[in-house]
Amino acid sequence: MNNSGLTPSANSSKHNDMANAIRALSMEAVQKANSGHPGMPMGMADVATVLYSKFLKFDPAKPNWPDRDRFVLSAGHGSSLLYSLLHLTGYKDLTLDEIRNFRQLGSKTAGHPEYGHADGIETTTGPLGQGLATAVGMALAERMLADRFDALVDHYTYVIAGDGCLMEGISHEAISFAGHLGLSKLVLLWDDNSISIDGSTDLAVSDDQGKRFEAAGWDVQAVDGHDAEQIEKAIEAARKTNKPSMIACRTIIGYGAPNKQGTASAHGAPLGNEEIELTRTQLKWPHAAFDIPVKILDCWRTVGTKGARLSAAWEESLNAQSEEVRQAFATGQSGELPADFHETIATYKQTLSDTAPGWASRKASQEALNVINEHIVQTVGGSADLTGSNLTKTSHMLPVTPDDFSGRYIYYGVREFGMAAFMNGIALHGGFIPYGGTFMVFTDYARPAIRLSALMGLRVIYVMTHDSIGLGEDGPTHQPIEHMASLRAIPNLNVFRPADAVETAECWQLSLEAKSTPSILSLSRQGLPLLRLTHTDENLSAKGGYELSPANIDAKVTLIATGSEVTIAMEARKKLESEGIGTRVVSMPCWELFDAQDMSYKTETLGPGTVKIAVEAACSMGWQKYTGLDGGFIGIDSFGASAPAEDLYKHFGITAEAIVAAAKERL
Repeated sequence: MNNSGLTPSANSSKHNDMANAIRALSMEAVQKANSGHPGMPMGMADVATVLYSKFLKFDPAKPNWPDRDRFVLSAGHGSSLLYSLLHLTGYKDLTLDEIRNFRQLGSKTAGHPEYGHADGIETTTGPLGQGLATAVGMALAERMLADRFDALVDHYTYVIAGDGCLMEGISHEAISFAGHLGLSKLVLLWDDNSISIDGSTDLAVSDDQGKRFEAAGWDVQAVDGHDAEQIEKAIEAARKTNKPSMIACRTIIGYGAPNKQGTASAHGAPLGNEEIELTRTQLKWPHAAFDIPVKILDCWRTVGTKGARLSAAWEESLNAQSEEVRQAFATGQSGELPADFHETIATYKQTLSDTAPGWASRKASQEALNVINEHIVQTVGGSADLTGSNLTKTSHMLPVTPDDFSGRYIYYGVREFGMAAFMNGIALHGGFIPYGGTFMVFTDYARPAIRLSALMGLRVIYVMTHDSIGLGEDGPTHQPIEHMASLRAIPNLNVFRPADAVETAECWQLSLEAKSTPSILSLSRQGLPLLRLTHTDENLSAKGGYELSPANIDAKVTLIATGSEVTIAMEARKKLESEGIGTRVVSMPCWELFDAQDMSYKTETLGPGTVKIAVEAACSMGWQKYTGLDGGFIGIDSFGASAPAEDLYKHFGITAEAIVAAAKERL
């Protein structure tokens, strides 16, 4: 790679000083931490300076102003770039002390940007490519919200991504989807430095990224990433296109470090004190570590204060709207549910108990959504090309299309990972509550974004159908076995597996009420009889597990089951009781909520002194914490097979007879 032509000589001294302030803070923070990535922040300092000083609409005094532009650092390893920008522009919680405490325990300046740690961090990034995909979700939410509130919503989403982001497979999903929808307020600034951790990117990739983006329907430009005038003209042009835009910014990684710039050694390690001193000389930056001269800091703080006028004008526009519009907008931004939501669900549950439908829980989910989507206008549904199987679309929903963003249903295509990341972006943007579906087995494809949903504390609802060997003939490739255990291992994620239509409605209610926790709804393909025939307004699933059916005689056995296997447990209970063995059935739709209950409730519910048998058409991992070492488990610890569901349950021994035998063996 030849970078000899890349110089900032044509830039003004003011721009150079502002950009060098970013370079200085970034290399100094990494050096003090003895850990981090100085190369990208130093290489992209010119691009970031132009973006923030000339275009980005933000107000540090009102960091959550709804109509601010969103900036996503997809190349999250370059976090010191973002922290430097936030400090320099005047975000109050990104002090110089926080910059000095980069990567230290308890600091706001974590190794990779973490949503919620500091104002101005729009999303958690670091897993490469996900930031780009999340930004696509933000840009989509902006278009959809602008359709509903055109006088209040008009902002851009900017992304800085590196070579690694564009190598990741999720980048294809994101680029394709954004191009298809024509998300013209999405601008991607590609840090085109041709360097990866292992060395030059030509070790592993030779894509023509420009042609790739053009093929997906993007507007593409290329600039010298160290020429402020070129950068400014390109961003200005990108804002005027009717397509998403990619600007390839050819940069030198570690710009200014005379011995390390342009090399992999500048990527992920401190430059070293000697190289930093040489860099100060090279950049004409004769200032001590963490010392930003007042004149230069004032230039940056002036950039930060410009947004006050814009945010004030927006508030005037908001106040000029009708009370109805203001209330609708505020409700969407707050994420609050209607005050009568619990009552609405309770009334619906009464109808279910009266009519006793034997729906598959995926169908029960759709029926619950018919009620929910009519009552909560902020819900936005979708599916990764399985709408007719996931049953995520209801009669109230029209599709979002490139020509019409007024709909509430998104056809995500075969992009499970992308769908999950897009939904994260929608949730982060505000104004909507996203849910989306695929088969339970494909949580493997979506898992990295599900994990970030949980890490960020987002209300994103994953509708995962065909949740066991009960999907039948599609066979072991499509039959989830280890997936429940895998998902339950993720902190701050509620994994629901409802047993019937009533529990499904309750689990939907709980998912919507959990504003800072994502949810998995694990739903059956096969029909399930209604077990909750006696109505109660109380949401029994809210405690995660509860006694569904008590023993008619002195209890000797407790059967603990989830989802479709609760029905089998009820059959086993009947057989055991007919033989004089008192048996209780506990339905446990959500481990996470059950584990959060007090010890006395958990002990009582699990039946002290009884033989405990767990039943779930999934792997046994984790169940011993409820059954004990002497308890039993009826499930499947191997891959499945291709056959009708009824045959599979018999073949793998997930039957009432097997439960009875396991219980008797332990009495």
